[in-house]
Parts: sequence; C-alpha cells; structure tokens
Amino acid sequence: MRYKLAIFDFDGTLADSFPWFIGVLNGVADRYGFNRVQADEVERLRGYDARQIMRHLRVPNWKLPFIADHMRQLMARDIDGIRLFDGVPEMLRALSDRCMTVAIVSSNSVENIRGILGPEAAGRVAHYGCGASLFGKAAKFRKMLRTAGVPAELAIGIGDEVRDIDAARKVGMGCAAVAWGYAREDALAARRPDRLLTRVEEIPGLFGD
Repeated sequence: MRYKLAIFDFDGTLADSFPWFIGVLNGVADRYGFNRVQADEVERLRGYDARQIMRHLRVPNWKLPFIADHMRQLMARDIDGIRLFDGVPEMLRALSDRCMTVAIVSSNSVENIRGILGPEAAGRVAHYGCGASLFGKAAKFRKMLRTAGVPAELAIGIGDEVRDIDAARKVGMGCAAVAWGYAREDALAARRPDRLLTRVEEIPGLFGD
C-alpha cells in the first residue's frame, strides 16, 4: 500500500528527549506528589505502557493535565539542550522528495517542536496536532486525518510508545514503531506493529523507493 500521510510522534521518535525527561522527572514528582523513579527502575518502566507507568508512579489522572503543562514549560526552558536524532532532517527531506504529507501529533507544544526541529525541518511538516492529552491520541489522529483530507487506510502513525500503536489501530491507520525512543523494543514488538524500525534511515522505505 502506498501511504499518502505520515503522522509522527515527536518525543522519542524525532527528538532525543528521553535523557532530559529522566533528568527532570523526579523534580516533577516532588512538585506534584507522585513516586520518584530510582535509577534501577528506568528500564522496567520502559517496558510498561502509559497506564501501567501512571499506576506504578501513583499519578492521579486529574493531575495529568497540570503535569503535562509543567513538563512543556520545563522543556521550553531547556530546549537548547535537546536535539533531533541523527538522520531526522535527512529523513524528512527524503519524505518531501517523495511528495509525502508529513504531520506531527504530540502532547508537546508546537513552539517546543518547531524550536527543536529548526526552520528547515519544521518547514517540511504540513500539519501539527499538539498538546494532545496522554490518552487522547486516537482523537488527535482522527482530527489530523480530517485536516489532511486523507482516509485512515492511506495514513501511517510512526511512534516510540505502545500507545502510539494502539491509537493508530483504533482509527484504522497503519502503524510503525521505532525502537530508539521511550519504550523498549520488546514491549513494542509484543503489540505487533506493522513495522518495527531500528534505524531512522529505515523510515523512507515505508513509502516506496
């Protein structure tokens, strides 16, 4: 099938923000009263889905919007220290050369995303669906499909977490998981995405030669 729309997650998929996330997480835990993460827990948490992580850390659902907003503010503060994964600008250029429509759906802010992408890479993204709640990705995907005017079967979601796979499946899109982000490769493989990618350079191959 020849896809017409690629919907990317951002953090952990295009941006190498996991080290930053771990670096600020315990400060956020102290501020909002949930469990701190010990160094020996990190790999175990990378094998959990988002709801399992929230239960493990004892984060009440009602606090999630406040935590997410605070995290976006912290990233804006620290944005100069967050980089794209190697090969991402070249990959976006390759998709542009294939006349692919590229979108980003993320819980991060459009300002943060554009700042990390830089002007050239940001200019290759046709649509941004930002500020999505942690568990609201399927609705954001549906809205993006309407915005882009592309049916679900001609779109593919590309992300680094189990919830990205689940949301894409829920709306009838294709799904590709990347193994270089927040979730462990084995946790992603257990959800059986259409493709499991281990290198950024593999992404253009989803869209033909």
